[in-house]
Amino acid sequence: MSRHSPEQVHSLLSEILDSARIQATLRLRFSGCRIVVHADDPQIIAKLRRYYSEFQDSVHTENMQDRDPDILITALEGPPLEFDAPWTVKQPDPGKSRIKEEYLDQGEVRIVLKRLTGMLFLFDQRRHAAFGPCLANENQVINFINSRFIQWMLDRNSLLCHAAGVAKHGKGLALAGFSGMGKSTLALHMMSRGLDFVSNDRLLIHRKDDKIMMHGVAKLPRVNPGTILGNPSLSGMLDEAQKDAYAGMAPEELWALEQKHDVYLDECFGPGKNLSSSNLNGLVILNWSPKYPRISLELVDLAQRPDLLDTVVKSPGVFFLPRPGCTYRFKPEAYLRMFEDCAVFEARGGVDFDHVAKACIHYLDQQERTCSA
Repeated sequence: MSRHSPEQVHSLLSEILDSARIQATLRLRFSGCRIVVHADDPQIIAKLRRYYSEFQDSVHTENMQDRDPDILITALEGPPLEFDAPWTVKQPDPGKSRIKEEYLDQGEVRIVLKRLTGMLFLFDQRRHAAFGPCLANENQVINFINSRFIQWMLDRNSLLCHAAGVAKHGKGLALAGFSGMGKSTLALHMMSRGLDFVSNDRLLIHRKDDKIMMHGVAKLPRVNPGTILGNPSLSGMLDEAQKDAYAGMAPEELWALEQKHDVYLDECFGPGKNLSSSNLNGLVILNWSPKYPRISLELVDLAQRPDLLDTVVKSPGVFFLPRPGCTYRFKPEAYLRMFEDCAVFEARGGVDFDHVAKACIHYLDQQERTCSA
């Protein structure tokens, strides 16, 4: 196989994209962003329609359909496309060792290769396309769609946070913490107490007037069996044999178990519980461990705790491509300014989801009463 230059890879993918026969379409809306997804295989859209059931654009008037979307994405099913090209390796994130992605930059175009699956993704300011075995790698197509929304928000001066988000009556909390601390688990515990879900692992935040707004990324929570066993609202996700097997494990084993399950929120909590945005009234950072006996929840100053700030700052990764004329704020100082008048709590000591969930809801109730007074 002859070696391909970046220009040749770009040209060949463009030809495939231009000649594609679109068979199905899905219209989505994330906050104020209108996204249209085209596919050459209706099964791709069927899978995406189920996953994004809470984010489908309900406006179907002729005028709306004629308008250009903010983002147009095309997913094309097929075998992996192999190019012997001068790929640049995307180095693993801190704490990780496996190389997952390589990329090519051609002018203002980026092409990303997923090493394990052979999926290819092309994007620039107007085109966004996935090539390869999309049906077998639905999660990568979903992540690509979400990455285009993240880019769209970053282009509009938002900050990306590594955090989950929940809300109650328009008042919201961001939930941060190092990987594996239980952000999604805590969010689901609060949902069992009536709160709405905003985001699982990524939040986009910006200031609007004198308030901080948070916008969710449409990614379902992925939880371990221990989370399911500890939350009655999730009990239908496991059969009786699975429940018995997991119930016999020690708490430390369950905590460390890596067997993720997607939580379809409408099935567990009913429809309409997934919000695209909310006010942000506080930040809770999980810094706990099951080896400690007691939990504490205390106000902290992020400016004095760079170790905690590190849990909140999130790099956009290989699917972000800076746009000419846009100003981006990725340094810790930008996050400190954003949160300087926002209450920040640290949960430390032992792990107690019920205690922290109740304390967080009490705080949101106080915020609501303060605003109503």
